[in-house]
Amino acid sequence: MEKVQGEGEMERRERADQLSEAERAMIRDTWGRVKEHCEDVGVSVLIRFFVNFPSAKQYFSQFRDMEDPEEMEQSPQLRKHARRVMNAINTVVENISDADKVSSILGLVGRAHALKHKVEPMYFKVSWAGRGRVKTKYNIHSTSHSPTT
Repeated sequence: MEKVQGEGEMERRERADQLSEAERAMIRDTWGRVKEHCEDVGVSVLIRFFVNFPSAKQYFSQFRDMEDPEEMEQSPQLRKHARRVMNAINTVVENISDADKVSSILGLVGRAHALKHKVEPMYFKVSWAGRGRVKTKYNIHSTSHSPTT
């Protein structure tokens, strides 16, 4: 793991092995099913994130004081952010065959969150402890795989 110097020193992991064509096809296929209900899935993901990490709400003045998941689900601001998150994921999936473009997209999102929004690095760490099926009210799910590195 190398460290990148600059504002708010960030850790950078070595690039993982390239995805196989079969893996990219699986991602595209899974995303196609999720995309059918994109906004609602995004809202479900954000609500689950805020329930599990309530301190993350501090970065969202519009809904930082909301405790009730049903209230969050109705929030126009939360829905707007869910659309933005899902649009970013869609852009990654659309470019899944171009590792440099994916890296660039994720780098821009990460830098914006770290520098512009001052999001603490702890929210960027990927946790593989929660591997398994992710369910939404639409019964759309995917199976996470642990990293090969």
